[in-house]
Amino acid sequence: MREFDHFLAIDWSGAKGERHAGIALAIAETAGPPVLVKPPQGGWSRSEVMAILRDDLPANTLVGVDLGISLPFGDAGAFFPEWERSPTHAKKLWALIDEICTDDPHLGVHSFLQHPQAARYFRHSADHEGEHFHLPGAITREGRFRESEIAQRRMKCRPVSNFNLVGAAQVGKSSLTGMRMLHQLRGHLPVWPMDKVPDRMTTKGGSLLVEIYTGLASKEAATSGGSRTKLLTYGDLNAALEALGSPPVRHYGEVDDHSSDALLTAAWLRKTAGDRRRWEPRFLTAEIAWTEGWTFGAF
Repeated sequence: MREFDHFLAIDWSGAKGERHAGIALAIAETAGPPVLVKPPQGGWSRSEVMAILRDDLPANTLVGVDLGISLPFGDAGAFFPEWERSPTHAKKLWALIDEICTDDPHLGVHSFLQHPQAARYFRHSADHEGEHFHLPGAITREGRFRESEIAQRRMKCRPVSNFNLVGAAQVGKSSLTGMRMLHQLRGHLPVWPMDKVPDRMTTKGGSLLVEIYTGLASKEAATSGGSRTKLLTYGDLNAALEALGSPPVRHYGEVDDHSSDALLTAAWLRKTAGDRRRWEPRFLTAEIAWTEGWTFGAF
């Protein structure tokens, strides 16, 4: 596998509003501890993060963003069965969401989730599910899953359907806001596995964006070193970093989970980027890559 010089992990947020305590950025170089990127006063906005990825990203950076880059497709042969506007692949899905939400500020997706057709496919609250949240004959009430999320389950992780908008573990809103960002980044930053891994020396610097799942990074660190999967202190975080072969961060006391997720996952990206299995998952086909995408690290 080709080498990267920088590893940027982004813990994303789909919450309402402009600035979010739930967004954290951490970067790891080829050696040394990962470092948090200091946010602006009040926290990062999604637009500011997008501007960094578009205009200020260091050359040859592997960017991991904790969100779903697409929705389930293969289980029904469509993202939105029975809707005539259902896109045929992920990049058209990004474009559709961005088009419907063009007047929503801060990369928000309120208009999409309230759209009379799109709303039928999501779980909106504990007592409100769209009639297409489940496929006919579904044996689980958890909603639909992509092949990469099924692979995560084989790895003993617990992903949540991107059609689910309920609960602390849901990533539906994060994923949809992220898809707006991905659409607006087209032509600036390739996205794996929809796009080819760029050569190290290209006019755009050889950088690449991948979907990550911070829970996978923490689970693998815990399995390797006996550390916790929930990192509540810098002591816990440094134990997990040690399991990944990373130097510790020089802080003490409590750490918020967004910062710890970003720091740990930046180190995990550095460790796993050279593992061919991560780039060639056994169940990843060309059709899945083009429609559902994949979570880097799941194999």
